[in-house]
Amino acid sequence: MADSASHPESDSSPVPRRSFLGLAVWAAGGMIAAVYAIPGVAYLMGPALQKAKAEEWIPLGPVSKVEPGVPTLFRADVRRQTGWIVNDEQLTVYVLTDDGRSYIALSNVCTHLGCRVRWVEGEQLFFCPCHNGVFGKQGQVVSGPPPRPLDPYPVKVEAGQLYIQAA
Repeated sequence: MADSASHPESDSSPVPRRSFLGLAVWAAGGMIAAVYAIPGVAYLMGPALQKAKAEEWIPLGPVSKVEPGVPTLFRADVRRQTGWIVNDEQLTVYVLTDDGRSYIALSNVCTHLGCRVRWVEGEQLFFCPCHNGVFGKQGQVVSGPPPRPLDPYPVKVEAGQLYIQAA
């Protein structure tokens, strides 16, 4: 009996109940935190870790719609994603060719205040109704307040279809 009094606690004794419950609460809390933290970090860091998109060509339509010497209006639906924000927008461009082989695409948005320009066949000019901005057939500023020509888009033709590359 003297032996049990001289060794109050040995290494083989069970973990006290209070210590075990404390460890269990911390373990459960850690697991719950991990369940929320891992997807949260992935959600926040995902857009930053995505690779840059390769060149995206937007289909406009067949080249047969473009009459030589006359700017032809095309519309295309574009989906742009910046981080987690997704915007659907309609892109409108004028496509012009003089020889049926080389094409230029011009934005129909005035470079002054962003109004829509329209082609006036009788005058062979693009006209902006907001502040009387006038652009030539190739998009150059003819008169009015616009600070620069109409914005051009790179164009390619594949299998009789027009494509533009929007920034």
